[in-house]
Amino acid sequence: MNTPDTPFDDTLLSRVEDAGLNASAPPRQRWLDGWLLRTQPGKARRARCINALAAGRLALDDKLALARAWFDECGVPMVIRITPFSQPAGLDAALAQRGWQALDNTQVLVCAQLPAPNPDPPAPPGLQWLVLDAAAFAEAVGALRGSPALHQAAHTERLLMSPVPYRGLALARADGQVMACGQYAREGPMVGLYDVFTHPDARNQGLAATLCKRLLTLSASAGDTLAYLQVDAQNAPALAVYRRLGFREGYCYHYRQPPEAA
Repeated sequence: MNTPDTPFDDTLLSRVEDAGLNASAPPRQRWLDGWLLRTQPGKARRARCINALAAGRLALDDKLALARAWFDECGVPMVIRITPFSQPAGLDAALAQRGWQALDNTQVLVCAQLPAPNPDPPAPPGLQWLVLDAAAFAEAVGALRGSPALHQAAHTERLLMSPVPYRGLALARADGQVMACGQYAREGPMVGLYDVFTHPDARNQGLAATLCKRLLTLSASAGDTLAYLQVDAQNAPALAVYRRLGFREGYCYHYRQPPEAA
């Protein structure tokens, strides 16, 4: 019997990991002996990291040297994303022994029961719903985060070229100022929530929860049955919002950077 405390099946979590990789696929990536190397500049580290997907045949140090050469050529800092599915087995410990430092511990949360379909809920008083295309969304969330123009352009490019279609939504004032925004990427019966951000002047007003609930109800209306998202493990306010919406922990991942990067 599946209860709120029952761990998610590893096969389901592996599918969630695949969906997250597809949704974050940048135009700049290549394979190296079972590893997927991504070098898209921008804020999203998942688009500029190594995903160690298969053990491969090369010795670890040889593979690291080849990967480093390509990251250096692209002008992007080299980091490796470590998940429960990373290969070869023992990779995290092997990197730690070589002095690679861990950073950005992230929780992947899963919601196995989406809210009832309700595609047109009212916006909070004084705000309106906006549908944003890729460029408008990248500009809106970039402005809220204070991202430079280069990062906004890279974000736009990644969204436009993604193999998984995105849809961006925002809650905005009548003057057009975006107070909260977020987007979803749908693949099969799964939907991933991404880039949920609230204007500093509008935090602690429930806008993130309202926005996420609408994204989930839109997804349920389209036939999705499972949702996932990725959140900083130290972001207690966001974790509280997502848990109230029915999300719970599926698995964690983190990154490792070479000793000289510190």
